[in-house]
Amino acid sequence: MENQKYTKELNVAVRVVHMACFLCEKVQKQLISTNSDQVKSKDDDSLVTVADWSVQATVSWMLSEAFGAENISIVAEEDVQTLSKSESSAILAMVVTAVNECLAEAPRFGLQRPDKALTTSQILNAISQCNSTGGPLGQHWVLDPVDGTLGFVRGDQYAVALAMIDNGEVVLGVLGCPNYPVKDDGLNRKSQQNLRVSEISSAEVGSVMYTTKGSGKSWMQPLIHRDMMFEWPNSAKLIRVSSVDDPALATFCEPVEKTNSDHSFTAGVANTVGLRKKPLRVYSMVKYAAIARGEAEIYMRFARSGYKEKIWDHAAGVLLVQEAGGMVTDAGGRPLDFSRGIYLEGLDRGIIACSGFKLHEKLIGAVYASWESSNL
Repeated sequence: MENQKYTKELNVAVRVVHMACFLCEKVQKQLISTNSDQVKSKDDDSLVTVADWSVQATVSWMLSEAFGAENISIVAEEDVQTLSKSESSAILAMVVTAVNECLAEAPRFGLQRPDKALTTSQILNAISQCNSTGGPLGQHWVLDPVDGTLGFVRGDQYAVALAMIDNGEVVLGVLGCPNYPVKDDGLNRKSQQNLRVSEISSAEVGSVMYTTKGSGKSWMQPLIHRDMMFEWPNSAKLIRVSSVDDPALATFCEPVEKTNSDHSFTAGVANTVGLRKKPLRVYSMVKYAAIARGEAEIYMRFARSGYKEKIWDHAAGVLLVQEAGGMVTDAGGRPLDFSRGIYLEGLDRGIIACSGFKLHEKLIGAVYASWESSNL
């Protein structure tokens, strides 16, 4: 990478995300094959799994070891409230096992493993240390341990997202996509042929994408599977947004769940702009990955009234798209503000990511034209 300021941080982050993806793959296979009790509902009825807590503990511990626990601030999605309940003892035991099995593999990823297995108390502490609220000053790591938990549970798309905010700006982004087909047009092919991820060769599935602010480059490398040794950056290749600027030819993404985005309003905007293709509905930040590597041109997200977007759902993906040559703003055309805590405060209606200025300009105009008739 040309931006040398965050060389160590990027080096550690890429390796840690590879480790986290390794952990997630193993947990997902166990979850799907055994239907074991690895999923819990949080107080807000959202899902959380063994993988969510295990990844957060693993990433927290590795970052603390690399940079010193006293020197890092981590903003992350999970806490230990549900995990600490007596009825969660079985799932807590699974988390402890998953974390220690993952950390034992650290040398394969060029990282230092602990001298001995972490205790339950140490793992709960590692999760709890991710309690920062971010803000405009200093450096803050931002982690979504499993973005797209429903996709993860269903054996579909999900992502491990790790970013760094420095004085209010996202300066580093790493996005692990364990079920994202590596070959070009893999996501479209999967959608069109209604394939399950398990029906695609494992050699064709899984990637980690990364970038730093100001580099003007985003990179992708294949996921490191069990029988492979970690090689970085030699195995990485540059990715770039699509050059398509004709709406009739553009592919656009949106969330799968209607609770996360108003599909009818998005359809109205798409019709106004002249988009002809059916939306590619994808779980997680993989939508940003699809834009960054040129597999889709547009991602629109219009949350219903009252919903507040969290920074961990967007930070890594936004930077990937921007450094790959794309644009990401709110629906009023303003940059997203990651400096105001855990929420994207002041967001104008929704989020629009696209491959270039022409499409972006048309989409912003269509939003204004469609907004008065919406019920958002």
